[in-house]
Formats: sequence, structure tokens, C-alpha cells
Amino acid sequence: MNQILDNPFPYSNTNKRYHTFSYATKEMYHHKVAKIPLNAGFTCPNRDGTKSVGGCRFCSSNGSGDTILSAQSTLETQFTDNLKRAQQKWPDCLGIPYFQSFSNTYAPLELLKKIYTPFYQRDDIVAIAIATRTDCFTEEQAKWFSKQEKTTWLEFGLQSIHDETAKAMNFAHSAQDAKKAIELCHRYHLKSCLHIINGLPNETEKMMLETAKFVADLHPDAIKIHMLHLLDNSVLGQEWKQQPFDLLTLEQYVSITCDQLEILPSEMIIERVTGDGLASDLLAPLWTQKKTIVANEIDKELLRRNSWQGKYYVANK
Repeated sequence: MNQILDNPFPYSNTNKRYHTFSYATKEMYHHKVAKIPLNAGFTCPNRDGTKSVGGCRFCSSNGSGDTILSAQSTLETQFTDNLKRAQQKWPDCLGIPYFQSFSNTYAPLELLKKIYTPFYQRDDIVAIAIATRTDCFTEEQAKWFSKQEKTTWLEFGLQSIHDETAKAMNFAHSAQDAKKAIELCHRYHLKSCLHIINGLPNETEKMMLETAKFVADLHPDAIKIHMLHLLDNSVLGQEWKQQPFDLLTLEQYVSITCDQLEILPSEMIIERVTGDGLASDLLAPLWTQKKTIVANEIDKELLRRNSWQGKYYVANK
């Protein structure tokens, strides 16, 4: 393998010292692949009052997927329009339909079959990605997904393993729910991804590393690492406007994220090392708007440390 700049990390053919989504999907599908976000019209048990009221406190009132083109159109139109947008950046890329908005398994199985079957049947799709909550995924669903010929990715919003954070942020799900969901994915040979958020109120660096260690021990196929965004159309954003609280600086975020990468297994795919809120809604931190700069700073910090993903990973015995 051609290692750039004496990069010691095995899952890379560039200067990246972590296992990027781009590298992983090219290895899997031998082609550039992009996730194409879709809104299938789901809700979640926080928003409909089944488990709680009002959704997670950091969540946009519109839910995830604020930037989806043609979000009120058919799923086929959404896929076509959003794939065209991706192909403006990567002209020959293939698309993975990414059912992003809200909890995309929060419905009876018969409805899920109607929504997902047309995409499983398409010849131009290599896999399907489904975002949902850890407490909205059942064995019945896992069995059905496992029978499909195309790869199915399940993405779960863990965010934090800490009970006090879950209560304060109104998650209404727990670390044990995540453990059960990932175990189901392992049992039925489904691909899995956990999302975590750095910088949640009152969380220390130690707590954020504990969340990463929990993910390492569960060993999903992938992880997304996010910085907390304060959005104008969220409960937490409105509270911050009234009574500001400290947020991580770029330097702090880079340091913590590199610490987390070092304890994650090297083969785990890192789908994100940062994200950005919709610019028109983002209150803070404004440095998250420049994702390339954040990613570059992480690259530079790993190089400065002479470190890489998995350098300090210790398997859970």
C-alpha cells in the first residue's frame, strides 16, 4: 500500500491517519460513493409524546436533514435531486440512500417494507443506510433487513453514555439500548454506525473519552463524531441565547477528538470527525462552519503526536 508521508496507519492511502468513509467505501465498492439524504416522513417517540415531550434538547425543530433537497417530494425525486447535487462535487459517484430525518424504523414492519423495498430492488444502489434511535430497532426488523440482498447500514444516535446527560438532554434512551441495538446488528450481520457528540453541557473530557471507549468495546462498523451545535430553532439554542454557557473551542475539540481516535479500533470506519449546522440556524460555535479546517487541524494534531486511530486501542476482554 502506498503510504503518504510515511503514514503508519494501514487503512489509508493518503495523509489521513484514521479510517475514512471515503477510503472504506472505495475498498468495499471500488467506486466513489456518497450518502444521499432522504426524508421518509417519520417521527420519533420523543416528538409524538410516546416516551417524552419535545424531542432532544439540541435537536432542530425540523429534525435532522435540514438541507435535504425536495424534502416534501417523493423519495424517488429526493434521491434523484440529492444525487445530482452530490455529483456536482463527485461527477461519477454512486449513491447510498440515507434515510436521515427522524427515526426511520419507528413504524410497523409492513410500512417499512413498502418504503425500503423499492430501493433494495434498484440496480444502481449498492447499499441502504437507515438512521434511527437505539430504542426503535427490533429483532423482527433486523431479521427482515438481513434477508435483503443489498447491504443495510443502521445508524444510531448514541450521543453520550452518561445518564445525567441523557436526562438533561431529554434523550429518553440509554447506553443499554445502544448495546442491545449493536448486538442485534452483529447477530444478523447488519452494518452499524453510532453517533456521538462532543461538548454536551457539563460533560468533561473524561466523560467524552468514556463514551468513545464504550463505542470501542461495542465495536460497531463505524462511528460519527460531532461537535455540539447550538441551533436557533432548538430548545438548547434558545436557552443558550438567554444564558450562554461555555462551548468547546476548536483547539479543545481537536484534542479530544484525537484522543478518541487513538482509543478506537483501527478498522472502525470514521464517517465524520465533525459536522456543521445549517448556517442560517447556527448560533454557535461558528468555527464548525468550516469543516475542512477542522479536519485539517485533526490531521495536523495526529501528525504532531506521531499518532493514529487505534494507537492506544485495547480490546475489551
